[in-house]
Amino acid sequence: MRPHLLPAQFHALFRIKRKGNTFDYSKDRKKLKKQFKKREAPRIECPQIRNAWSDKKSVARNLRDMGLAFDPNRALPIKTPAIAAVGRTEDAPAPKLVRKPYVLNELVAEASLPEKDTKTLSTDLIEYVQYMVREHSENYKAMARDEKNYYQDTPSQIRRKVDQYKRCHPEEYTTFMESLRGPPQEVVSAV
Repeated sequence: MRPHLLPAQFHALFRIKRKGNTFDYSKDRKKLKKQFKKREAPRIECPQIRNAWSDKKSVARNLRDMGLAFDPNRALPIKTPAIAAVGRTEDAPAPKLVRKPYVLNELVAEASLPEKDTKTLSTDLIEYVQYMVREHSENYKAMARDEKNYYQDTPSQIRRKVDQYKRCHPEEYTTFMESLRGPPQEVVSAV
């Protein structure tokens, strides 16, 4: 059995070195703090707001300078009933000064642009609809009884899928229907 060691003997036995915290003069703490704050801050996705943003101001102050609302409850206050408002008189709030109106103008201009239609259908659904139309043309009941109707769609569900195909891919649908009709037939008259 081992005898108990005194603390001095323990340290001498294992040579434990204690290092106190020392200040590192080679690091610029102010610069490190700025880098840390910038790294931790969320990235603003909107380019107009990102370009006008000032890191020295608060979020509310930045948005107020751009003419945007930080608190929607203050921007659009809830109307109180007329009975509760009889006893008090409200002064109209002073108009707020918008220091960066170009941000608001750019956001309005971007919002007024027409949105590009990006709706599309899966290739499986397109092939399914083309097969059904090729085999049964406009007979949705026959389409519902078809053996390729794996998902057991009802006639109205199939009609909706066909209409969706017409809406999402109008040019493709017209070329498909023209290919079903075949080349134009020449009528030969007997003379």
